[in-house]
Amino acid sequence: MIPFVHKHKNHITAITGILIVLGFISGLIWNGEIKNVALVIATIIASTPISIKAFQALKMKAFSIELLVTIAVIGALTIGEYVESAVVTFLFLFGGYLEARTLEKTRSSLKGLVDMSPQEASVMRDGRQINLAIEEVVEGDRVVIRSGGKVPVDGEIVAGNASLNESAITGESKPSTKNVKDNVYSGTIVDSGYIEIVAEKVGDDTAFAKIIELVEEAQESKSKTEKFLDKFANIYTPAVVVLSIFVYVITRDLHLAITFLVIACPGALVIGAPVSTVAGIGNGAKNGVLVKGGEVMDNFSKVDTLVFDKTGTLTKGKPEITDIKTFAKQDSNELLRLVAEAERISEHHLGKTIVNEAHARGISLTSEAIEGEVWKGNGIVASIDGHSLIVGNRKLMNTKSIAISATVNTYAEAREKLGNTAIFTAIDGEIVGIFSISDQIREDAKEALAEMRENGIKRIIMLTGDNKCTAELVANQLGIDDFHAELLPEDKVKFVKKLKEAGHVVAMAGDGINDAPAIATANIGLAMGEGGTDISMETADIVLMADKLMQFSHAYSLSKVTIRNMKQNTYFAVGIVLVLLIGVLMGSVHLASGMFIHEASVLLVIVNAMRLMKFNEKKVKVQKKLQTIHV
Repeated sequence: MIPFVHKHKNHITAITGILIVLGFISGLIWNGEIKNVALVIATIIASTPISIKAFQALKMKAFSIELLVTIAVIGALTIGEYVESAVVTFLFLFGGYLEARTLEKTRSSLKGLVDMSPQEASVMRDGRQINLAIEEVVEGDRVVIRSGGKVPVDGEIVAGNASLNESAITGESKPSTKNVKDNVYSGTIVDSGYIEIVAEKVGDDTAFAKIIELVEEAQESKSKTEKFLDKFANIYTPAVVVLSIFVYVITRDLHLAITFLVIACPGALVIGAPVSTVAGIGNGAKNGVLVKGGEVMDNFSKVDTLVFDKTGTLTKGKPEITDIKTFAKQDSNELLRLVAEAERISEHHLGKTIVNEAHARGISLTSEAIEGEVWKGNGIVASIDGHSLIVGNRKLMNTKSIAISATVNTYAEAREKLGNTAIFTAIDGEIVGIFSISDQIREDAKEALAEMRENGIKRIIMLTGDNKCTAELVANQLGIDDFHAELLPEDKVKFVKKLKEAGHVVAMAGDGINDAPAIATANIGLAMGEGGTDISMETADIVLMADKLMQFSHAYSLSKVTIRNMKQNTYFAVGIVLVLLIGVLMGSVHLASGMFIHEASVLLVIVNAMRLMKFNEKKVKVQKKLQTIHV
């Protein structure tokens, strides 16, 4: 019975509306008795799903809005107010229907993501190409995607090249060119070209599946305001019942007491905050920003201090070797081979840069495991071909008692003043070379930081493990308030803790790997998504899927406007209830008209929240137009 009623709730609403119309028509044509019968039947039909929900809430020891309506309807039937009992139940059901429809629209970004999920994959098996359901694809399968096709799994391109639309992952509509050895992600679309990939992550393990899961969880989570309103509703509802009884005791007017009971329903108040949160998070998802819940949105809106890592955050994270300087007659290619062999144990950007340079020069690296140790934030120590190899910054050289000659130091300082990171390399206790590595500042960094200052950020700080000269150069170019160089991961954590202890609300942005401890320590942790890496998604409160700092600026302004929207809805809902209650007590608001205004107020707070779905849309369109003109 109960599942049937819930399943056909919309049909019940329609039938109730028809019966009310027929009742009024029969009253005009024939007599009031037929009208009353039609209205009573309409009331009984419409009140069934309402009373069921009220009873279910009571079983959970909760006082719901449906309980107030049920009590009011019973009272209206008792005193013979059949018109009002029928109209009130119909308006309540119709309001619920409209709420559901409009809430669906606020979740449209998530629905859009789900709709983009690929359902099939073309896979090479036993020399044949076959179409499989996405659930049947396994790791290691060779998957073929042609022009117009969706990438069904995460993997690496092993053949072909293509232009991909990665907006489902990054929020960026601009196509990205992909070649052999590039990674591609599920949910992206091949605009043109042909690629074959080896599946590395399938099903629920793909970046796309995790994005959908994160957005779903975020939209279900609650802000502090929502949690407060939930508790408030549990106190407010029984209080309204008591007040209605009090009104009846004073006035001896049952109709007035029932009207007071219905009009006091806190519908708009209860739904106003959640719908703002859902719409705000949906806007973020559509623009490549994953905000993990209403509470994160609330906390982020209060941030006054931003702390940035440098490499991979303020800079592109795609450093290049600009020079390899050798000392003691060391061959540069042989030195590169030795260092690249050792750097395979490191996850750091700079280590990967050295390995990539070796591959680019055609230098073959052995597949043997290397004995070595990573000194976080400093470098590595390893044994290669019977030699002791130390690769890293000055701190590591000093820690290992490696002497830095005046010649070596002068060269390193000169490279650092040009914006390079100097990587010292020592073999068997003697420095034999320096790798100069440079990383470009992100094109949107300056604009994004300026925009965040305009929106309320008071202080911007950069913390980096890089040398002081390079850090100073980046800080000056971006107009950063303060910077600290040559820091270890634990030093960054201590600095963030100091800022919090001083009363600042801190957001820490990093690459989600070396900066994970500091990201976790900050009030709000933000990671550059790198196409949805697991560690960045798990560590941070906010993930930027396109690695663009303008997305960070969008997320910050979005948090501000979402919380403002939530407050608008709350104040509006409280104001409407107060005005209606005063109107009831003064005799100017009646049951049916009051219920109509009540349901209209619910829809208004939803419509107000839905404005968030289009937040920043005009600005994004202008930016894309300017990019097109520039190109």
